[in-house]
Amino acid sequence: MLTKATVVGTGAMGTVLAQILADNNVHVALLGRRREQVDAILATRENRRYLPGIRLSERITPTTEPVAALAGTELVVSAVPCQYLRSVFERIGGCIGAGVPVCSVTKGIEIDTLARPSQIIDAYVGDNAIAVLSGPSIAPEIARCLPATVVVACPDESVARLTQRVLTTAAFRLYTNPDVVGVELAGALKNVIAIAAGILDGLKAGDNAKAALLTRGLVEITRLGVRLGARQQTFVGLAGVGDLVTTCVSPLGRNRSAGERIGSGVDVDTVVRESSSVIEGIPTTRAVLKLAARSGVEMPITQAVYDVLFSGKPPLEAITELMRRPPKAEEPL
Repeated sequence: MLTKATVVGTGAMGTVLAQILADNNVHVALLGRRREQVDAILATRENRRYLPGIRLSERITPTTEPVAALAGTELVVSAVPCQYLRSVFERIGGCIGAGVPVCSVTKGIEIDTLARPSQIIDAYVGDNAIAVLSGPSIAPEIARCLPATVVVACPDESVARLTQRVLTTAAFRLYTNPDVVGVELAGALKNVIAIAAGILDGLKAGDNAKAALLTRGLVEITRLGVRLGARQQTFVGLAGVGDLVTTCVSPLGRNRSAGERIGSGVDVDTVVRESSSVIEGIPTTRAVLKLAARSGVEMPITQAVYDVLFSGKPPLEAITELMRRPPKAEEPL
């Protein structure tokens, strides 16, 4: 059994996974970037910015010092927003010991390189195994011990099983899945559809429209995922449709909530500026369209979201254009 793990990132997901590890008798270094936030967590035993109301275990040691945090660690959990991930691992990668596995819970695609989070991390950790964890996992619900189930994928099955073992609780269940590409892409792509779902909510377009969006959105992201080497089955599992449903309906989902504000008339810059957390779906939309163009995959919903976010198209106009596309047969997944 693990004795020490390091969680990189002091957002809601990083904090809740640190708590799960601590509850499973693992000593956890919670590595953050901002001294003031780390000091506040140390003083109050609570992450009031991202996970208020949850008292953190005494087995969790918040720190800003990567050398101390990573010394002797047996597992690294990376919970850094995608667009900051490279700069973080440039700084800490050399402190991670040989053979220490890294589990990424980051959901996104790097804009400049179109790299997945595990590909970014791989550039800085040598031959260490990298697992990816994804699925329907709203952090505040997990922190309250409400039931949740996710998947973990890794080329090294023993690392997937290790991650499964140390993060499983009575309320948090992990399945293993061999499809690293699919699990990681599903977690990134669903955030774009979640923004679209929020826009529909902001427009008060109704439940029929939301159901259609989720269904056609799943077809769209599956089409791209399979083209990029993922297994189709992954997108009808927890990492795919499971996470898509949660993200598109939960009032706690920041991508859906951002879309709702945009749909109700708030401009995109204001939504981004006023958000306390990174809205991953916004930069991911740029990256997904680049991937789609490179892969020759048509993604009309993603294109509509892009037009609203970056081209100033009114949300109602974007939805109307989607509805007026030429009629066609419903193709299977």
